[in-house]
Amino acid sequence: MSGNINSQDQNEFWSNQEYYGQFQQATQDSYNFMPDQQTQFVQELSFQTFEASVEPTGGAYPNVYGNNPYLNPQGGYQAPFSPENAPGEKYQGENYEDEPPLLEELGVNLHHIWQKTLTVLNPLRTPEEEAAKDIDFAGPLVFCLVFGGFLLLSGKVHFGYIYGIGVLGCVSVWALLNLMSTAGVSLGTVVTVLGYCILPMVGLSGINVVFSLQGYIGTVLTSFAIFWCSLSASKLFVVALSMDHQQPLVMYPCGLLYGVFALITVF
Repeated sequence: MSGNINSQDQNEFWSNQEYYGQFQQATQDSYNFMPDQQTQFVQELSFQTFEASVEPTGGAYPNVYGNNPYLNPQGGYQAPFSPENAPGEKYQGENYEDEPPLLEELGVNLHHIWQKTLTVLNPLRTPEEEAAKDIDFAGPLVFCLVFGGFLLLSGKVHFGYIYGIGVLGCVSVWALLNLMSTAGVSLGTVVTVLGYCILPMVGLSGINVVFSLQGYIGTVLTSFAIFWCSLSASKLFVVALSMDHQQPLVMYPCGLLYGVFALITVF
């Protein structure tokens, strides 16, 4: 009984060994990546060929890289766009000698300022028409500040009166001149002329710092300053607006305006 069992077990054992051996061989064959000796892998490599007999044209080799400058080793480095490497006219740089003066860029004409100042100092002088029409607020502003400073030295704080009366008087004279003149006048021109012609009144306020103008001498000096300012302003207006034989008519409203300035100067 035991001999039969042992022989049966041995037969099963050997049959199992044969089965596992076949399974192992099949597994190895399925996962075997080693190529067979008869198998050949052929790889075709395609290279671009150039004729060695091509000679440079004009001292340079032909461009085989197209229009892309970054792929062409013969093109060299090209800097970004700037005025120095811009196409067309060669960049010459900044030429400071050809630039206009700073005062001209700011719109300050020293020649016109000098012409108007000379006309105020000499009312009998005929100024240039272009200088009379030129609009300049720097001179009137400086003269008004000096006028107020002299009044301040006299113990009178009248800056508000100066600017208030000046604005009201400029608007009134501007409206009157537009009614009298066919060409018309701008408000800037009126402010410029009246501001420059206040220069004799500035001198009167400077005298008031040292001497009192409340007397006969003060009255004469004040009347002369009013007449001087009015004559200068009317002269500039007549030249700027081409108002022939109308200077006395323009002189009267200007005299009223400068008379108010004289009152705040004396009293």
